[in-house]
Amino acid sequence: MELTSRAMNTTPPPPLAISARQVNKVFNPNGAQQVIALQDINLEIPAGEFVSLIGPSGCGKSTLLRLIADLIHPTNGELLVNGQQPEEARKHRDYGFVFQSATLYDWRTVIRNVQLPLEIMGYAPQERKRRAQEMLELVELGKFGNHYPWQLSGGMQQRVSIARALAFDPSILLMDEPFGALDEFTRERMNLELLRIWYRTHKTIVFVTHSISEAVFLSNRVVIMSPRPGRITRIVDITLPYPRSFETRETETYFQKVIEVRELLREAHALDEADETPEVGQ
Repeated sequence: MELTSRAMNTTPPPPLAISARQVNKVFNPNGAQQVIALQDINLEIPAGEFVSLIGPSGCGKSTLLRLIADLIHPTNGELLVNGQQPEEARKHRDYGFVFQSATLYDWRTVIRNVQLPLEIMGYAPQERKRRAQEMLELVELGKFGNHYPWQLSGGMQQRVSIARALAFDPSILLMDEPFGALDEFTRERMNLELLRIWYRTHKTIVFVTHSISEAVFLSNRVVIMSPRPGRITRIVDITLPYPRSFETRETETYFQKVIEVRELLREAHALDEADETPEVGQ
């Protein structure tokens, strides 16, 4: 009876937003300058999670993000986004993409920049305006709709790009080092802003970063990748409670997680160097 009662109270796990099984990506596979960018990637991300990808430059973090977004295609392996092929997920507008730079059009006002994907998708003018204004309010830029991008700070421009990516209500948000060019103080404020948006929207977020502290502060889990060929060496659960704040960065648990991720990144480097060391006599 006890086992039956427990089974009845068990909450089913959330569906997988992203599933990668033995995914490989080789650039120029038939040429002399073959580059193995990703090797044997196995990763499951449940819907609603915030997952960061971290590793050295060239380890394939952005490549993996672009595979999910169907901007490039895997050489082999199985990759599913919301249970379907990435191409189908793209056609269904299942994700929004935020790039390293805001990539806004200077000749369009802020609100018209946010409306752009809605225009492409054929939304009616009034619905475009309503939805864009709603997203600007979400990123706390509701009063800046008639400004132009060049009139905004770098952090504000990135908030506009987040609003644009969310305008058509995708279930997944893909972010490729969106705060890398910002100063440290602005970056920390943007981290808090992003977490606030995540709380409110319940999106799945896959976030690429070089910053250990940023990855630990934001994420449910941190995926650690090795130098090329990019492999997942460890996945670290981040047990810091939500909501997180500036004070979170001053806690002992936060410091310990930063140290843990840093050490695992060093181990990944050491493993890679050992793999490249020739045996005696070679």
